[in-house]
Amino acid sequence: MTGRPDNVLDRLNIKNFKRMNDLSHRLCIAPMMDWTDRHCRYFLRLISKRARLYTEMITSAALVHGDLPHHLDFDPAEHPIALQLGGSDPAVLAHGAKLGARWGYDEINLNCGCPSERVQKGSYGACLMADPAVVAEGVMAMRDAVTLPVTVKHRIGLDDGSDYGFVRDFVGTVAVAGCEVFIVHARNAVLKGLSPKENREVPPLRYEVVHRLKRDFPALTIVINGGLADWDAIEHELSAVDGVMLGRLAYHDPYALAAADWRMFGDDAPARSRAEVVRELVPYATRQLARGVPLRGISRHVLGLYHGRSGGRRFRRILSDAARLRDADPSLFLEALAAVEPVEALPA
Repeated sequence: MTGRPDNVLDRLNIKNFKRMNDLSHRLCIAPMMDWTDRHCRYFLRLISKRARLYTEMITSAALVHGDLPHHLDFDPAEHPIALQLGGSDPAVLAHGAKLGARWGYDEINLNCGCPSERVQKGSYGACLMADPAVVAEGVMAMRDAVTLPVTVKHRIGLDDGSDYGFVRDFVGTVAVAGCEVFIVHARNAVLKGLSPKENREVPPLRYEVVHRLKRDFPALTIVINGGLADWDAIEHELSAVDGVMLGRLAYHDPYALAAADWRMFGDDAPARSRAEVVRELVPYATRQLARGVPLRGISRHVLGLYHGRSGGRRFRRILSDAARLRDADPSLFLEALAAVEPVEALPA
């Protein structure tokens, strides 16, 4: 796409856009491979009722040939929850979107930001930013297949490119196809020479690029992602964009989300205490163990609950002890809780 941003907006016919700037994406929890599985998401939902949760990226091809319940099952408590797909074939993406709708997801999100070699070999993820017409085709196919919102997560550029027009035209092209929500990781994706981990840390953050996208596309919902680590920074960004997406902060210091519902949504209900979160996790863990899930599959996501608190190291040590986890039942959570909380906070 070429042309000035105002010409792009004319093509979007913004008067007829159904705006999603209704707080639905004010706080999102990033899709993180090997981290945000269903057990992690259930745990995070105990801390924040309002944050929008995202699955790990699931390749659309895996939903053609794979174990669908394994990939798609989630607990109803996780709503609102988005299914993130990876792929580039419009028909296969549409099939994945239909399955997501059938399973009860609230949103279908297309990954255009992952820089790993595996996704590059499959011609999807961040490399799709170089061909916005392909992304637009995929978005149109998914929107034709489902009534759910279809959204896109992407970077601000590729490799060492710094031309704002590149990401502006990407967003404009995909928006014309009907995408109304763009989650923008405010770093470039470096496709050669950096690992996925390094791609989350080495390319410089350029929040001003995301702010400019919001100014140029005021009718779109623009969500910023990358490097946000405290509430001052989060609230500052919300003066320029519609929402924030948190990744490592939410995983490594999950109780930071306890302030989210009142700070970001104005909810009056008090947040659960850490002790209440642990107690409410026990019946969930009991159900999962009965289905054959090892306790470590749940406990590994809980290690940061007492991050920065007295006794946090004891809490982590108990819940990460491999020998004990082998034969443990969910009462191990209560033992870890007893090591860090005063007696009056413990169950009767």
